[in-house]
Amino acid sequence: MAKMKESLSSRIFDVCNIIFMLLVAVIMLYPFLNVIATSLSSNDQVMMGNVTIIPRDLNLGAYKLVMEDPLVWNSYLNTILYAAGSVVFTLGFTSLLAYPLSVEDFKGKKFITIFLTITMFFGGGLIPTYLWIRNLNLLDTYWVMVLPGCVGAYNVFVFRTFFQGIAKELRESAYIDGANDVVILFKIVLPLSKALLATFTLFTIVGTWNSWFNALIYLSSELKYPLQLVLRRYLFNAADGIGGSMNQAMKMQMAQIHVNAKSVQMAVIVVAMLPITFIYPFLQKYFTKGVTLGAIKG
Repeated sequence: MAKMKESLSSRIFDVCNIIFMLLVAVIMLYPFLNVIATSLSSNDQVMMGNVTIIPRDLNLGAYKLVMEDPLVWNSYLNTILYAAGSVVFTLGFTSLLAYPLSVEDFKGKKFITIFLTITMFFGGGLIPTYLWIRNLNLLDTYWVMVLPGCVGAYNVFVFRTFFQGIAKELRESAYIDGANDVVILFKIVLPLSKALLATFTLFTIVGTWNSWFNALIYLSSELKYPLQLVLRRYLFNAADGIGGSMNQAMKMQMAQIHVNAKSVQMAVIVVAMLPITFIYPFLQKYFTKGVTLGAIKG
C-alpha cells in the first residue's frame, strides 16, 4: 500500500513537473518566435498588430535591407576576430596564471591569491581605465577589444580548482621523466581539461559577441565596429523611424520594399544571434561537467 501511494505521488509530481516545464518552454520560445515572425511579415500586417508567432504575408525585404549593408558584413568579420582573439588570450593567460596556483609548493601562491581576491571587490572605474588604455596607445585598435579583461579573478580560481582536481601523481611522474612545468601544462593538464576549456570558450564567445559598451567607448572607426554596435545603430534608427524621424536613405529603402521599421529591427536581431544559436548545441554537453568540476572550493 505504501509503495502504491509512493508511486502515485511520484507520477503526480512527474505530471506537474512536465506541465511546469512546458509552460516555461512556451514562455521562453514565444519572444524568439515573435521576433522571427515579425522580421518576415509585411508592413501592413506588422502595423495592424496581426503578427504573433507565425509570419503574415511573407516578406524578406527586411533581411535584404540588412544583408546589402556592407557595414553589417564588416562588423561580422570584426566580431569573429574579436571573439577568436578573446578566446585565445582568455584561455591562454588564465591557464598560465592558474596552473602555478594549483601547485602546492609554489611560494607566491598566497600573495597572488589575495591580490586576485581584492580585484573581485574593487575596480578602478571607467575613467581611470580609459586613461590607462589611452596611455598604452590601445584606443581604436584591435587589441583594445581582446586584451583588457582577458584575465579575471573568478576565472582563475575556477581554473585553479579544476587543475587541482587532476591527480598530482601525473605531474610527479612527468617530473621523473624530465618534463618541466610548461610541458606538463600543455601536454597533460590542458588535454585533461577539455570540459573546462570548452565551457569557458563558449562563455567567452557569447560575452564577446554580445559586448558593445567597450567598443562604444574605445573605438572611433566604423570599420572596427563589432556587430553589436551596428545592431545598436539599426535599433536606434528603426526606433526613430517608428516615430517619424529617421535616416532618410533607410526610410526610402524601406518604403520601396514595403518593410516596417520594426521588421528591420527584428531582422538584424535574428542575423546577430544566429551564430551563437548554432554554436551552443555543440558545446552544451560540456557545460555541466566543466562548471561542476571547476566549482570553487574553500
